[in-house]
Amino acid sequence: MSAQTDEAEAEVVRYERRGAVAVVTMNRPQYRNAQNSAMTYALDAAFTRAVEDDEVKVIVLAGEGKHFSAGHDIGTPGRDVDAHFENKAVLWWDHVGKQGGDQRFARESEVYLGMCRRWREIPKPMVASVQGACIAGALMLAWVCDLIVASDDAFFSDPVVRMGIPGVEYFAHPWVLGPRAAKEVLFTGERFSAQQAKEWGMLNRVVPRDELHEQTLALAEQIARMPSFGLALTKKAVNQAEDLMGMRAGMDSVFGLHHFAHAHNAEVYGGDSLGGQDARSMRDANKKS
Repeated sequence: MSAQTDEAEAEVVRYERRGAVAVVTMNRPQYRNAQNSAMTYALDAAFTRAVEDDEVKVIVLAGEGKHFSAGHDIGTPGRDVDAHFENKAVLWWDHVGKQGGDQRFARESEVYLGMCRRWREIPKPMVASVQGACIAGALMLAWVCDLIVASDDAFFSDPVVRMGIPGVEYFAHPWVLGPRAAKEVLFTGERFSAQQAKEWGMLNRVVPRDELHEQTLALAEQIARMPSFGLALTKKAVNQAEDLMGMRAGMDSVFGLHHFAHAHNAEVYGGDSLGGQDARSMRDANKKS
């Protein structure tokens, strides 16, 4: 098997070829792979590279280190909320230099909701390989994948209701978890285990931690034996069925509520759209739950 690494993206994302499988790895382990804009666009470049490589049949998304991802970057030294990147997902003006809701809506439409929708439509099957924490925005990264394999020590949560916000931007909760489980996850903000996620239908497989990489690759290689065009059409068929069940329209409606909550917070908390929360307070509350 050959391995090809894109050194241009090595800082925050690694790209490797394993035969017919492209392995895309988030590489900010010192910050639990918190997703800043630099990572978002590096992921997009890696996925584009995999799509354009005819020898790649399946894409695996993984996270380096102890955790898959702690979600959106709301507090590391590399947080780049004011940085400019060329828009790839939506045709809208840049958020840089804008104010208030204009700035937040433009950025989150592109970097969060828009990118996730773009990645969901990738014509090659994607498999998420999840270990440790998969929190808030990290759920979005896993949920855009077609299959999820998790280690038995993985845990999940969407605690952003603590900010007064009804879930992360890519609001797939009712379709991925079912309505009642979605409400429990959001209302409590509590962590749930890989075993619980499997029971709710969010995961395909739960495997021992030391077998996660091997078993994810084995599944990807099994899928890669199917014809590419057949896989692409099948993926499109299932995605269309989800959208006919209201997923895309539902996300649009909740994205509006999400930004209404940001605006409310900004008024009540003196311009703080996160409702007085930060990375530390969210982490500590999650530990206590």
